[in-house]
Amino acid sequence: MKKSLYKQIVAFLIVGIIATAIDWILYYILCNIVLISPYISNILSFIIALIFNYIASSKWVFNFKNKSFVPFVIYSIIGLLLTEALLFIFIDLINIDKMISKIIATIITMIFNFLTRKVLLEKKHNKKDDL
Repeated sequence: MKKSLYKQIVAFLIVGIIATAIDWILYYILCNIVLISPYISNILSFIIALIFNYIASSKWVFNFKNKSFVPFVIYSIIGLLLTEALLFIFIDLINIDKMISKIIATIITMIFNFLTRKVLLEKKHNKKDDL
C-alpha cells in the first residue's frame, strides 16, 4: 500500500471516528432522551455529522475538487438511505437493539463512504495539474 494512501486512510478513520461519535451521541440523545423515532433521530444526527465530516474531510483527508460539496452530499444521502434501510432490517425485521443496529449500519456505510469519496470525488492528480 502506498504511504500516502495509508496516511489518507488513517486521516479518514480519525475524521470518521469523530463524525461517528457526533452521530452516535446525537442519535442516542434523540432516541432515548428526546424520544424521537430511530429513523428521524438517524436523519438529524446524520445531518450534523455530515457537516462536520465534509469540512474535516476536505481539509485533512481528500483533495476534493472545488465544486465537490453537492456530489459529497448526494453520495452521503445515498449512504444515509443505506443506513436507514439497514436500520429497518436490523431493528424491525431482525429485532436487534437500536444502538447495536446503528453501529453495524455505520460500519457498512463507512466502507461505502470511503470508496465513493476516494473513487468519485477526490481530485485525480496528473502532470497537467502540476504544471
